[in-house]
Amino acid sequence: MIETLTIKTTRTDHSRLAELDKTNLPFGKYFTDHMFVADYEDGEWKNFAIVPYGPIPMSPASSVIHYGQTIFEGLKAYRQADGSVSVFRAGKNLERMNKSAVRMAMPTLPEEIFMQGLAALIDIDRAWVPDIENYSLYIRPTMFATDAFLGVRPSLTYKFMILMSPSAPYYSKPLKVKIETKYTRSVDGGVGAAKTAGNYAMAMLPTVKAHEEGFDQLIWTDAKEHKYVEESGAANLMFVVDGKILTPEVRETILDGVTRDTVIQLAKSTGYEVEERRVSIHEVLEYAESGRLTEAFAVGTAATITQIYEMNYEGKAYPLTDLSTRTVSNGILAKLNQIRYGLTADEFGWNWIL
Repeated sequence: MIETLTIKTTRTDHSRLAELDKTNLPFGKYFTDHMFVADYEDGEWKNFAIVPYGPIPMSPASSVIHYGQTIFEGLKAYRQADGSVSVFRAGKNLERMNKSAVRMAMPTLPEEIFMQGLAALIDIDRAWVPDIENYSLYIRPTMFATDAFLGVRPSLTYKFMILMSPSAPYYSKPLKVKIETKYTRSVDGGVGAAKTAGNYAMAMLPTVKAHEEGFDQLIWTDAKEHKYVEESGAANLMFVVDGKILTPEVRETILDGVTRDTVIQLAKSTGYEVEERRVSIHEVLEYAESGRLTEAFAVGTAATITQIYEMNYEGKAYPLTDLSTRTVSNGILAKLNQIRYGLTADEFGWNWIL
């Protein structure tokens, strides 16, 4: 057990912060001055350091390049009303990262490495946390295999890194989505519940095709029958039917979203009923046609809560209700933002003030 890390810190010679247009921050494009790094060698984590953000040396034979043994997380830091900085639900993201590590035959990450490394990195790049409404500092922890070896087996060495990126909201407008019935994101027995690169690689071509057809995103369905709703892009899905929130249950093909869990807790605390189960696409479309489906939205770290204004199934459009009438999702989003930005009491203990 490592109680207190010894983190070697090398500061950049030139900060790029002054060159940043803080009102124009596309998601994931700009990175802070520093990053946290650590190595897994000889069965233990070591070499903890904060270094200037930049390229890292890698062997062309690195296992991650050839066999895709890599995982990552996504969480956010927020500028609080009093000027301090908080990280939202970091422990939940660490918990999920370690579940992904187990599934991908990778070493788990001790809490003190994740938390202390993150705290030290935010402290040195604190000035990068935006103070603009709805903006945040996106945090990307990632771990990947580094063995220079072409044999097919789990790597014996790994690198863990934390990158940070000041960003505007991921989506700038409500979504028009296509219900995908040919391609699939994940399969039973696969790695759909792990946050690993392969899940996102599988989604690239279908998403490009959807964009070419005029859609913003996809609703994924199950691989076996294309009958059940799974996720939307890289986010979980929720529907409001007769005033009740309906969402696909977490299973091995669906990521256990931190924002999903957050929204469910907020909804229940507000008095809304939440039903988690397998949801067929045909029942959703029937609810839409009958008018019982009043809200549909994607939830995720990047997306937060993003409204869906139209679904398309096999060429038929299903327009949804006016966005201004969506009191359930908009009310939950307002309460979530108040907590994240320190505008109201954090009754759940989600904010980690640094």
